[in-house]
Parts: sequence; structure tokens; C-alpha cells
Amino acid sequence: MADLIAPTARLHESWLRSRDEWGRGVHQDGGGLRPGDDVDSPDGFAAWVRRLLSESDPAVPVPEGLVHCTYWWIVEDGEMLGAIALRHELNDFLLRAGGHIGYGVRPSARRRGLASFALGEVLPHAAKLGLARVLITCAVANEGSRRVIEGNGGELEDIRDTEIGRLRRYWISLSGS
Repeated sequence: MADLIAPTARLHESWLRSRDEWGRGVHQDGGGLRPGDDVDSPDGFAAWVRRLLSESDPAVPVPEGLVHCTYWWIVEDGEMLGAIALRHELNDFLLRAGGHIGYGVRPSARRRGLASFALGEVLPHAAKLGLARVLITCAVANEGSRRVIEGNGGELEDIRDTEIGRLRRYWISLSGS
């Protein structure tokens, strides 16, 4: 059974296996990896994990253009299977394209319900932040993500062209979470 856990440096080797499965340099939604992050060395990986953890703390300033965000890793039997991120608010870019929540599951772990599980677990955290609803987007061609979002109550607002491509934009009401 999979669990959501806070990022931890102890999963460095497993995270590297997951990253290599995605492909080096491939964007992983929900992962929080930025250009310049050193994730290959143990010290660099530990520093990256510390940054991920600090971004959830409203007392710690985030860089210009970013918002506070809480990250979880989807893990089963000590193996990194994916990640999900909850952005605490929307800036202009996130309102247009990124949304409140992003997630990704490594290719070998897809089609097991992990993204649906993770999204269902994170929605109550969004409600605890005081959010009445969350925006989640996905590429128009991503049928798996469309099903995940709709299965968790997502209501399609629109489909639009954005700086990151053509996206479906969904809102999930948190009134019952």
C-alpha cells in the first residue's frame, strides 16, 4: 500500500532511480525540481529536500514569483513512485496554467490509482489551509490525469492555450473536505 510522506534525504537512491526512469531533465509535475538543483550528490539532494520542506512554512520567504507549497512523495515499500505538490495560493501564472496542485507518477507505477489516491489525500490539506476550492490543470491529451481530476470531483472550467501548452482547467470544491 502506498503512503504519502514528506520529502526525505533517506530516499536519495530511490529518487534517483525514479528520476532516471522519467529521464534526466524531464519535468516531473509536483516534484519541485528547479534548474540548478543538485540532486545527484547526497549533500545536494539533502539541500534540495530541505528547500522543499521549507517552502511549506509561511514564515520562510519564497523567491519572487513563487508561492508557498507543500510537497509529498508517493512511496511504497521504500520506493519513490511519484510526488504531489499543494500550492498555498495562486499567482497570475498558476491561475492561468499551473493550478494549486500538481502531481506526477513515475512511468512504471502508472495505472495503479496512485495519482487518484494522492490527490484524494491532499484535498483535505487544502481545505485546512482555508481554500474553498482548488484549481488543477492537465494537458488536453493527458487522459489519465483528466480521469484522476474528474474522479476527485473536478469540474471543467475551460480549455485554453497557455505558455505551457493547451490545458484543461478544473476546479474542485472543498466544502465537504
